[in-house]
Amino acid sequence: MKFFVDTADIAAIRELNDLGMVDGVTTNPSLILKSGRDILEVTKEICEVVSGPVSAEVVATEAKDMIAEGLKLAKIAPNIAIKVPLTWAGLTACKAFASEGHMVNVTLCFSAAQAILAAKAGASFISPFVGRLDDINADGLELIDDIRTIYDNYDYKTEILAASIRNVNHITECAKIGADVITAPPAVIKSMASHVLTDKGLDQFLKDWAKTGQKIL
Repeated sequence: MKFFVDTADIAAIRELNDLGMVDGVTTNPSLILKSGRDILEVTKEICEVVSGPVSAEVVATEAKDMIAEGLKLAKIAPNIAIKVPLTWAGLTACKAFASEGHMVNVTLCFSAAQAILAAKAGASFISPFVGRLDDINADGLELIDDIRTIYDNYDYKTEILAASIRNVNHITECAKIGADVITAPPAVIKSMASHVLTDKGLDQFLKDWAKTGQKIL
């Protein structure tokens, strides 16, 4: 499973990338706002750090304007994935971009029916939002499972990019289901290394080591 990091924080991206934990990056208008930087500038810098797909999102709501914005974003770097919302206008833009050979990430997916449309429109990635469905007492992981089944049934090439990942359980369950990619904040990815028994075991090892009176360095 590929790991995309969901942030526009260059320092966080560099840290994870240096460890080989980044296969791509996803951004959105909220993350750009949080970065406090110009979208073109920060996206270009991210593309210089990461060799994999970097999603940059359009903000227009009409297909014609989405296409114009997306083509401008695509000029930033060859690894840009143009990100469009799962609306009819977004699907229209997706088809136009895909027809010209651009990677497209169709975002804000909340149903299997929407995911079918995105695949037929030529999306490179479909981004179902796990956590946001959980927030309304729906089952976000069930949606990932449904999309996996449908895509496998018809050999759709669109990759399932599980988004709105809130915790480690979301990541491991998505991996078990067969999501192609997860995108998560840096803190969630780093928390995968944590376990209470690891901490407890390390604490005991250090206490025992201190009792030996030895040093390695």
